[in-house]
Amino acid sequence: MQTKLRDFLLSLSRPQKIAVMVIADAIALPASLIAAFYLRLGDAVILQRYGVSAPIIMALAAIPVFYLCGLYRNVVRYMDISMLRSTGIGLAVLAIGTYIGCVLFNLPAPPRGTLLIYWFIAFSYVVISRFGARHLLRTPLRQHIVAPRVAIYGAGEAGFQLAVAMRTSHAYTPICFFDDDKRLANKHVGGLRVYALSRLNDIVRKHEIQQVILAIPSASPERRRTIVNRLSSLGIPVRTLPTMAEMVEGKVLESAIREIQVEDLLGRKPVPPRRDLFSKCVTGKSVLVTGAGGSIGSELCRQIESQKPDHLVLLDHSEYALYAIEHELRERFPATQLSAYMGSVCDTELVSRIVREHRVDTIYHAAAYKHVPLVENNMAAGIRNNVLGTWSVAMAAAQNNIETCVLISTDKAVRPPNVMGASKRCAELIFQAFALRPNNRTVFSMVRFGNVLGSSGSVVPLFRNQIQRGGPITVTHADVTRYFMLIPEAAQLVIQAGAMARGGEVFVLDMGEPVKIIDLARTMIQMSGLTEKNADSPNGHIEIKVVGLRPGEKLYEELLIGGDTIPSDHPRILCSREHYLTLGQLESLLETLHTACDNGSALDIRMALQKLVPEYTPYSLLSDRPTGQNELAASPASTWENKAARAPLASYESKRDVAVGHPA
Repeated sequence: MQTKLRDFLLSLSRPQKIAVMVIADAIALPASLIAAFYLRLGDAVILQRYGVSAPIIMALAAIPVFYLCGLYRNVVRYMDISMLRSTGIGLAVLAIGTYIGCVLFNLPAPPRGTLLIYWFIAFSYVVISRFGARHLLRTPLRQHIVAPRVAIYGAGEAGFQLAVAMRTSHAYTPICFFDDDKRLANKHVGGLRVYALSRLNDIVRKHEIQQVILAIPSASPERRRTIVNRLSSLGIPVRTLPTMAEMVEGKVLESAIREIQVEDLLGRKPVPPRRDLFSKCVTGKSVLVTGAGGSIGSELCRQIESQKPDHLVLLDHSEYALYAIEHELRERFPATQLSAYMGSVCDTELVSRIVREHRVDTIYHAAAYKHVPLVENNMAAGIRNNVLGTWSVAMAAAQNNIETCVLISTDKAVRPPNVMGASKRCAELIFQAFALRPNNRTVFSMVRFGNVLGSSGSVVPLFRNQIQRGGPITVTHADVTRYFMLIPEAAQLVIQAGAMARGGEVFVLDMGEPVKIIDLARTMIQMSGLTEKNADSPNGHIEIKVVGLRPGEKLYEELLIGGDTIPSDHPRILCSREHYLTLGQLESLLETLHTACDNGSALDIRMALQKLVPEYTPYSLLSDRPTGQNELAASPASTWENKAARAPLASYESKRDVAVGHPA
């Protein structure tokens, strides 16, 4: 019977459903008033005494009043608690209006107590009829849906709102709460029992809970990390609500419940930008971003566009990457002038022409090869891109007297055991040398930071893919640790550094404590609802396999070459004072490096790098060995682009200071 009634109502058109509600109300509301008469007077002759005028007026007046209250405009299946308020107000207006109408037209007016009783009866009828119909009509939507059984961590306001929203949407089945507040233990919130954390494992097994959702959006990253580490032993997925701002009037969409992100577990808050520094070198300026299609470069472009530059110029050698970021920026920021160039930063003429034609004020140099093993096996190509490209950018900036030029460096430049890190330290030396030129008008600076979460080649997407394939997760060494930061955080740091720079500084971010990579892998396994497969747990899901350090890889990364740091204008950004070379010293050493790259000798390249970067300690200084076609095939067209590109190294300055020390 219930199924037939439900199917019949669902088959009606919208006007037909409204007609059914109007007819039902026209019958039920006068009946409610008659019932109120009986309850108030207890007399069967009330209709003879008062007549039927009041019930008739009530029936006729109910329809327009309820329409104005929105009762007929709401879809019954999605009616919420807010309708109680408008219904109560509408019924009160209807009752008072009926009494006043009877008095004005000299009709028998019902007793005032009767109207109060009528209000309660009619209000109960509207609530029961509407919410009963909602329950009936929403029943089919739950068919064939197996909602995950979830526990909610946090029995506060956010947890209560989440439980209510879950019951409404049926996307989840809330079972209970967990909370570390002992005062809430064994109490009920929103109809669900609150358990102490000491019963976590027992309750999860007893109630067959499939997920735990954190409803503590205001918790600090440190607190969130502690909680997730505690929940990770359950072997079930842990998800979280993003922020309280994303919950509107207690309604939480299913899509708002997201998986725990690795950035939730790093144990430090993102470093917020200072707005004055953030806009200083960007707003109203012509800005060039090299490597604009890369992970950092593309985020730099987004952040720059948000500060309303006069003109943004993109340079990248990858056609697809350049197309993707240009297309995105034109859609998101249609008002900004945008120019995109496909080419290499090693092309000195191209870089100089771009800077001149667009009257560039600020350069952010993000173009670089950054993958340690690839650069280790393709030394000449990596050095050409990272070192010659930096020289081309620095020279174009100096020749055209642009205002600010910022190099994006890496923690791998500190005491590097690999060619990639050494090449980035060479790039820093180039910027430092240009910053110390006599009569220099360009502010050159460098920004050094650690691993960026989610960037191309990052360990996080690698681990995700390996987990999805069923493992194993490959870790190079059990003791490898790394610093991590977010892509937007890195881009904001770069932009602010340019605003704080005076010339020649190396800026580093206070990145908190380093993260052990094997611990990160274990956490990602647990967050996926899986368990680690090892000797103690042979029936686990994902194995962690230690494969050995790759060529040039370090166990621990550092951000400072020396300990000489001073505060900057930002409380979480430090300025490092480090040794430098003058242009005179640098040019002769770079010429030696050119020659080694031209010859294709891995040993010669490493020796030349050691002369430039004394702290470079290559993992191997064996005799010259074959390193593959990419390393040895050094045709004239591929050796530092061409002789024209090398000429400026030998003739840029005629007088130089050859002192070595620290910039003032």
